[in-house]
Amino acid sequence: MIPTTTTARTPGLRAALRWEIVKLAAQARSRALLAAALILPVVVVAVVNGQEQPPSDTIYGRLVHLSGYAMPLLMLAFAAQWVLPLLAAVVAGDIFASEDQHGTWKTLLTRSVSRTHVFWAKTLTAIGYNLLVLAVFAASTIAAGLLIIGTQPLTGLSGQTIAPAHALWLIIAAWATAIAPTIGFTALALLLSIRTRNAALGIAAPVVLGFTMQLLGSVGGLDLTRKFLLTTPFESWHGMFDQHPFTGPLATGLAVSAGWTLTCLAAAYVSLRRRDITEG
Repeated sequence: MIPTTTTARTPGLRAALRWEIVKLAAQARSRALLAAALILPVVVVAVVNGQEQPPSDTIYGRLVHLSGYAMPLLMLAFAAQWVLPLLAAVVAGDIFASEDQHGTWKTLLTRSVSRTHVFWAKTLTAIGYNLLVLAVFAASTIAAGLLIIGTQPLTGLSGQTIAPAHALWLIIAAWATAIAPTIGFTALALLLSIRTRNAALGIAAPVVLGFTMQLLGSVGGLDLTRKFLLTTPFESWHGMFDQHPFTGPLATGLAVSAGWTLTCLAAAYVSLRRRDITEG
């Protein structure tokens, strides 16, 4: 009888990724954020719909009582100011810093997984979770607008009438444009989580930076600078609702978001590789 030999498998990226997903799913905060993304849009839509005066100072705000398709666009414009950067940072800003807080780096890295495996496992987990939250938030907002207000035709930014079926696809596409900058803010939060080793700063700093970018973007005479801000791609959907749609801002937004994402992830990876983890 020929003896058989078994080769012990070394845990790799798949094992590290599975472990990070399990840890994230066990956190009450991550479950609460998903629940908030599902429930809060319904509450906001109901409240705004019940107000006599619409929020006319925001894009599509004056039309929220006339079409349920206007509400998701109003919510998208409002969320881009601070909600989406916050949603992107809640998990990403803590996912590395929590290992410093609990002093578990040495334990984590003695499970036959490399720093590269840990880095990509945490990064993919944070990005995947944030995209799930974004999808739930968008779906809840769209559904609430249509069910509470109605499916009346939407008025475009040039005054043209957009049929309900076409308006629905445009709104889904508009929310999809938030994917790239959301990943960019996730990468920024991951970098700050590694560099600061502080979960509070990792979560709060991207929101503050997002506010700062919004302020810079509103300053006249800074058009070139504005194009390179990570908050600008959140507005790239505007051209889709013109009578003659234009996609230039979409392409620019994707390029800018990709630049921020790659730069932040590269800096985060190098920082983690060079870190001395002998203390925890």
